[in-house]
Amino acid sequence: MDQDTEYIELVKRAQSGDKGSLDDLAELVRGRLYAYVYRIVLRDEVAQDIVQESMLEMIKILDKLEQAERFWPWLRSIGFNKVRHYRTRERRHRMVSVSSVGDGDWPEREGGTGLANVMGKELRQVVFNVMRRLKPQYRMVLAMRCYEDMQYGEIAELMGCSEMSVRVLFCRAKKAMSRQLSRRGFGKGALLTILALFGKMTAPSEAAAANVTVTAATANAGLAASVLGTVVSKEAVITLAATGLLAAGVMVSPTYVDKAFTWIEKSVAEVKESVASDPRFGGASGLSDECWYYYPSQAGGPVMTRLVKYGSRGGYSYCQRLEDDEANYLFERMENAIYINNHRMWREDLSVRRLPTDGSELREFLSLVEGREDEMTYVSSEGSGLLVIARQDGGEASNLAQVTHQYNMFDEEYFRYDWPGGVEVVDNRDEMHKRGRTYFRITGRIGREQVRGAGRMPFVYAASKRHSPWLRLRVGERLEIVDSAAGAYIYDVDGRAVKSYAAGSFFKGLGRPWMGLHTIDTVRRDAAEQKVWFETRYTRDSDEAQVILTREQGQLIYTINMENDLVERVTFSIHDNQGRDAEGEIVFSYLEEAEQFGTEFVEPRKKGYVKPQQEEMGMLWLMRLAEGDLGQ
Repeated sequence: MDQDTEYIELVKRAQSGDKGSLDDLAELVRGRLYAYVYRIVLRDEVAQDIVQESMLEMIKILDKLEQAERFWPWLRSIGFNKVRHYRTRERRHRMVSVSSVGDGDWPEREGGTGLANVMGKELRQVVFNVMRRLKPQYRMVLAMRCYEDMQYGEIAELMGCSEMSVRVLFCRAKKAMSRQLSRRGFGKGALLTILALFGKMTAPSEAAAANVTVTAATANAGLAASVLGTVVSKEAVITLAATGLLAAGVMVSPTYVDKAFTWIEKSVAEVKESVASDPRFGGASGLSDECWYYYPSQAGGPVMTRLVKYGSRGGYSYCQRLEDDEANYLFERMENAIYINNHRMWREDLSVRRLPTDGSELREFLSLVEGREDEMTYVSSEGSGLLVIARQDGGEASNLAQVTHQYNMFDEEYFRYDWPGGVEVVDNRDEMHKRGRTYFRITGRIGREQVRGAGRMPFVYAASKRHSPWLRLRVGERLEIVDSAAGAYIYDVDGRAVKSYAAGSFFKGLGRPWMGLHTIDTVRRDAAEQKVWFETRYTRDSDEAQVILTREQGQLIYTINMENDLVERVTFSIHDNQGRDAEGEIVFSYLEEAEQFGTEFVEPRKKGYVKPQQEEMGMLWLMRLAEGDLGQ
């Protein structure tokens, strides 16, 4: 391509220090990059901003490009990442699907192609509205395949997923577009024409518009992807595999559909009797509920969950709960309303929430405390991006677990949920939870010693990546506890580090909402890890619950605000290491208002170094603090 040849020469000269060539290169490529970005975001001001950011980054790191002939794919990937970051920011501020937003007017942009001016306004509006109502990820794959002439493998590499995932996503994009066209009176054969018209309308120049063509070969994603793009349930895919409609080797497991962006949005079509009667999927009485557990870093780390409710025999399905990296959503189907809450879910019967990655010792102790066996299917898996899908009988015990790994979950469709059109959104969060984090103070006493401290707590995983948790706690005048991303330390009265632990050690036994579980479960699971017996009390007409931890040395009583998902206070009744009774209480106060504070809320710095302890204390550090031997 002549344009690409021109890029190569300009890139080489610019990398050698020719500023004029760099300016020429930026001017030459700006229109093409704008067209690429605009076709995805469909907002002129956003596209302009993304192009500007991309051009600045191009200028900054052009010398790192090793192959000049790869310039356009390299710049296109920069633009793609800027679009992805824009989508992430947008999701934090807007949750309702674009499908619930009405059609708008086609923006008359400067520099539009002659075709856009020749086409009738009504046709231009139809083309724009059809594309506008597609999901951004649909526009993304259509733009790359139809107008950038990228191979499915290239798109998969850029998006960080499998080639089959891209093929299925492309099929779903075409299907969604065909539905929009059908509603406007267009026949099945109009798809390629409308795609071509949109490409010409958004082309950066008359010459580029003349070269836009969308052929049947371009729009072909293959038989397997077409079939997978049509079905709407894993059960239907199992049926297709069983009847031989999918070639051997294409389907590797029922979970392959999830890897291919399967998303259950509307009523599930009729499922064959052989699948409906399969006991793994709820037997003849109907399909069970389904819970997804996603671990962005590793098993044992933060977890996000999605609970899907199924009707009789899979007649309908909907996402009842979603607790992701940004917030906690509850969909009340009968009200057609989504409630965004402060708190994460907890079990109605007050049993401890278990995770499919829990170890055997934790499971056994919880069963002993609760006096019953748990039927969840547990898995053992390592690595980041772990996704476990478990079927649940009656929303309680999981009887089937499927495991896969997905390394680009946040930007993929299937862990997000496209809520129904017209849904009402009710945000019940306080200002702290809307902000995603808070600062807190600790005051109180243990025995005769005063306890005081401060810290920062993120509420969701996304906030924890930007504002990591930290804690500073002073006990009398004899020791100070500091825990931050730099590590956890105990300092003596002279400020010398006497003990060191892994970062986060002193958050054990406290609330850690950014990890994905309600505080009542975090505290009880921390106790179970240390084999500390506990009892739970909760009055349903009160927002407070109590968790009583009992050891030979005495008790800790946690008071937890269930609605706000926070520890309010911890009461101590301990026999200290000198045979004396030590009573006391520490109280947590959380700051609603937030941005400017004094030195009290400056993240602590590491003041010294000692070799980290090999054996972690877990939540027993609070017991030892009350007993008076922490730091000894």
